[in-house]
Amino acid sequence: MIKMDFKGNITSKELPLFEGNNAYLKDFAISNDASAPITAGLFRLEKGESITYDYTYEEMKLIIDGEFHISDGSGEEITATKGDLIYFPKGSVITFRTDDFGLGYFVGQRGEDEA
Repeated sequence: MIKMDFKGNITSKELPLFEGNNAYLKDFAISNDASAPITAGLFRLEKGESITYDYTYEEMKLIIDGEFHISDGSGEEITATKGDLIYFPKGSVITFRTDDFGLGYFVGQRGEDEA
C-alpha cells in the first residue's frame, strides 16, 4: 500500500537563501517519478534587487502573500497578489521584483534542488 506524505504547515518554515541577498527558496515535496519528477515548495522575495530566472522546466506559481511584479522576455509585466496563479513555460525568462515582499507556492516539473 502506498501512503500519502503529509508535510503540515510549510508557510511557517524558514527558507534558505536562493540567490542574491533577498531571494529564498525551499523544496518541500518531491515525487518519486524519476522520468517526470514534480517538486513543490515556497519562493520568497524581499524588497531589494530583482531576480531573473531562466526556466528549464514547466512551473506553476500561486501567490499566497505579498506582491510580485513579474515580467517576461516579451516585456509584458504583471502585478501578482494573493490568490493569483501564473504559469511559466519551459524556456521562459522571467524577472521577479517586489516593493515589499512576495511569497509564492510553486509546483515545477523538475527534481529536488534542480532550481
